[in-house]
Amino acid sequence: MTEAPPRVLATDAALGLIDALRAEHGPILFHQSGGCCDGSSPMCYPQGEFFIGDSDVLMGEIGGAPFYMSRPQFEYWKHTQLIIDVVPGRGGMFSLENGRDVRFLTRSRLFTEEEAAALPTL
Repeated sequence: MTEAPPRVLATDAALGLIDALRAEHGPILFHQSGGCCDGSSPMCYPQGEFFIGDSDVLMGEIGGAPFYMSRPQFEYWKHTQLIIDVVPGRGGMFSLENGRDVRFLTRSRLFTEEEAAALPTL
């Protein structure tokens, strides 16, 4: 059996932006958008300004920032590893990177059968 892989991780570019946002705003958190106004972007908020609900799942941490997703969305994506990256563009309207000409982007890959078997149940 293999060690459980992280459900979410970040590229070096994303980690750099996370560090910059934390320096400016203090502790931050992420919530994977469900696709309404801002598509399906990972949204970044100051901790305490976005309320995590009972139906949100803690996927892990990236750059020391907790990363959440709604339970219904998690059920759809639970077989994938999320890779948070940064690309040119405009961030979500309420996401902290908005106005920096870059935005967070979620990439994904399917877990292998061995990795999936090692994942804890959330």
